[in-house]
Amino acid sequence: MWRVIKILMNRSILKYQLLLVFLIISAALDAQTDKKLIRKGNREYEKNKFSDSEIYYRKAVDKNKQSPDALFNIGDALYKQNKFEEAGKQFIENTDQNYDKIKKSAGLYNLGNSLLKANKLQESIEAYKNSLKLQPNNREAKYNLSYAQDLLKLQQEQQKQQQQDKDKQDKNKDKNKQDNKKDQNDKNKDQQKNQNKNKDQQQKPDQNQEQEISREDAQRLLNSLANDEKNVQEKVKLAKASKSKIRTVKNW
Repeated sequence: MWRVIKILMNRSILKYQLLLVFLIISAALDAQTDKKLIRKGNREYEKNKFSDSEIYYRKAVDKNKQSPDALFNIGDALYKQNKFEEAGKQFIENTDQNYDKIKKSAGLYNLGNSLLKANKLQESIEAYKNSLKLQPNNREAKYNLSYAQDLLKLQQEQQKQQQQDKDKQDKNKDKNKQDNKKDQNDKNKDQQKNQNKNKDQQQKPDQNQEQEISREDAQRLLNSLANDEKNVQEKVKLAKASKSKIRTVKNW
C-alpha cells in the first residue's frame, strides 16, 4: 500500500516538474521572441524607418507586457515621428516598470525631451530634475534643464508683457470711449446752441414785423383820428351853417 502511494507521489512530482520545466521553456522562448522582435525593430530604427521599427517594438510588448526596453524603444520611435505627447506616455510607462537606475534615468531624460518638444516646459523641468537625481553627472540633462528653465522664464516674461499690453489697450479703449462720449456731448451742445440761435434768428423777423404792423396801426389810428377831427369840424361847420339858416316859420 505504501509502495503504491509512493509511486503515485513520485509521478505527481514528476508531472509538476515537467510542467515547471515547460513553463520555464515557454517563458524563455517568449523572452527570445521578445528580444528578437526588439532587435528587428532596432535594425529598422537604424535605417530611419521609425514607423516600421515602432511596429516591431509593439509586437515585442504584445509578447512580453513587462518589457521596459520595448516601451522605451516605442517612445524613441514615436519621438522621431514628432509624436511627442504619445512618446511621453511610453516613457512614463517605461520608468514605472524599470528598476534599473541608469535606464530609469534615461527614460526620464527622454520624457523631459518629449515634454520640451510638446512645449510643456514646467513638466519637462521636473522630468530632467528627476533624471539627474538618479544620474547627477548627465551633462545633457543638465544642459536641457537649464535650457528649459530659460525658455520658461522667457515665456513668462512674454506673457507678462502681453498682459500689460492688453491692459494698456483696454485702458486706451476706455479712454477713447470717454473722449468720444465727451466729443459727442460737446457736439450735441453745439448743435443745440446752433438750433437755439437759428430759432432766435427766425423769431426776430416776426418781432420786426410785429413792430412794423404796430406802426401801420398807429398810422391808421392817426388817420382815423384826423378823419374824426375833420368830421367833427365839418359837423361844427354844418351846425353853424344850419343855425344861420334857421328861420321862424310863420303860419300862412
